[in-house]
Amino acid sequence: MQGTDDGRRVALITGASGGIGADLARVFARNGHDLMLVARSDDKLAALADEIERATSRRPLRLALDLSDPKAADAIEAALQQNGARVKILVNNAGYGLSGDVGELGEAEQLGVIDLNVRALTQLTIRFLPDIRAAGGKILNVASVASYFPGGPGMAIYYASKAYVLSFSLGLAQELLQDGVTVSALCPGMTPTGFQARAKFGPDIKLDKIPATSSMEVAEAGYKGLMAGRREIIPGGFNKLGAWVLPFAPKHMILSLISQMQHQRR
Repeated sequence: MQGTDDGRRVALITGASGGIGADLARVFARNGHDLMLVARSDDKLAALADEIERATSRRPLRLALDLSDPKAADAIEAALQQNGARVKILVNNAGYGLSGDVGELGEAEQLGVIDLNVRALTQLTIRFLPDIRAAGGKILNVASVASYFPGGPGMAIYYASKAYVLSFSLGLAQELLQDGVTVSALCPGMTPTGFQARAKFGPDIKLDKIPATSSMEVAEAGYKGLMAGRREIIPGGFNKLGAWVLPFAPKHMILSLISQMQHQRR
């Protein structure tokens, strides 16, 4: 959104090259927001920027980089300054998980999950919070229904990272209440995207056996909930029911069920 004295105000969306991130970009653009898109693949970002420009006559800014790089926030900030832009809405969508037991997966790749899902999300939030505060903006952190589980054997680090995202979002929302800044955690369940391949789910996983929500449905629910100031957004009736029932179920039973489910996915 342009025309303000302090420059171009954008919604910064990470992990925007595909899946939920790309559909979030489409939904935000459709609703009149100016965008900055960040992801690793410049080709995919360019194609999405072309699509959005054709639909809205407004071309998003874009930056191809790996958010796991500790200097990524510096690069994003520099690109924004170069284009006379500031962040009004931050959408921390980038993230991934790995299927496998902690003792079986490599150290570097497991720490990479924490680096992207936790450190990068937190760093971008801290870095751009002054501008978001000044604009009375919003933050949308993409968590997961996994955030509500007591642990995730078979994807333990992913589950733990998403529990952090939910907890951080709720705490930050309360801290910013008096500033007019809303913080929302988007907690989708099974959503067929490139996530499953990167997580190394096996070829025989029966995704059609699990109630799923499309990435566009997740994006639309996320946008609607963010605009309404909801702190927790859970798309899909099945996912809402699961999050409501979990606190009443014995933890050992839940952990056993998750373990069985994860082994079936390999």
